[in-house]
Amino acid sequence: MQPQTSAQNKIENVIAITLGDPAGIGSEVVVKTLLLHPEPVHPWLLIGNLWSLEMAAKMLNVTLPSIHMVTDLADVQGGLNMLDLGQACPQDFVLGQVQAACGEAAVAAVEYAAKACIAGQVAAMVTAPINKEAIHAAGYVNDIGHQEILARLAGVERTATMLMTPGLKVVHLSTHKSLIRAAQYVTQETVFAKLDLIHETLTAWGMPQPRIAVAALNPHGGEGGLLGREEIDAIAPAVVQAQGKDINAIGPLPADSIFNRAIEGEFDVVLALYHDQGHIAIKVHNFHESTTATLGIPFVRTSVDHGTAFDIAGQGVADATGLLAAITAAQAIVSKNLASL
Repeated sequence: MQPQTSAQNKIENVIAITLGDPAGIGSEVVVKTLLLHPEPVHPWLLIGNLWSLEMAAKMLNVTLPSIHMVTDLADVQGGLNMLDLGQACPQDFVLGQVQAACGEAAVAAVEYAAKACIAGQVAAMVTAPINKEAIHAAGYVNDIGHQEILARLAGVERTATMLMTPGLKVVHLSTHKSLIRAAQYVTQETVFAKLDLIHETLTAWGMPQPRIAVAALNPHGGEGGLLGREEIDAIAPAVVQAQGKDINAIGPLPADSIFNRAIEGEFDVVLALYHDQGHIAIKVHNFHESTTATLGIPFVRTSVDHGTAFDIAGQGVADATGLLAAITAAQAIVSKNLASL
């Protein structure tokens, strides 16, 4: 099923919400969020399979609020809407297990929502978690996760992950790289390119001249080269280059203090140099309200900052706080009010 592009949706600020991998906790956290917000201020459009949503509601022993079902995006109304992609529940479906059919369903929802964003039919998309093994089993061998899928659909090469939680925003120089490869990726070219992307995106999202702090790679910022030269040879020159382009960047600053300084309000965003350097800071500060936004694509996409949690799928104990935070973040970005987060 493809989004209809013949008629522009007349309902403004529609937020598309994908249900994620049916075998995970995505549908559960969506149901819990719907129960708390049966009449959202901005229209919500759920994209996925109705059977997955109904299964989650049955497991939770709750009744779904009224949802307007649509087959064409032009029919979206205020409040809750859903577009059912019509994929049948697999005969061998099991909660909490990697299944190719579930990977296929998850990617189909993401692709539909992204194409609707690109066509201008929805204002933003929010994604429940997908499972990397499942989408690989479904044949998407080049798509490691959401970011790669969205970059492919948008036809862009420059992307970045920004994690957000109240009081702290972190962009990653690299994410899905081994630690050794991530360190090798720290060059003046890559650091400057990421600073340029952060400045460009956050400015477009309503944060003029964002204050960007760049983390050091090595302990204590390298100690003048005694503990590594990446700060001297790559990071500092990139910051100087960015400053020459009127980008408000500073660094490199020791990673053991930079995040606390950002939390205290000294910086708007931190550029972390590898996956765990930024993720640990965000999740220790406020894991439950942490969300993800994708930079570099021509539309707004936010997401929960947790995975499919197969180990607790079907138990009814999943925390839905992150999904509401991701929806709130998407609405703030659409309204060009990123500074409020």
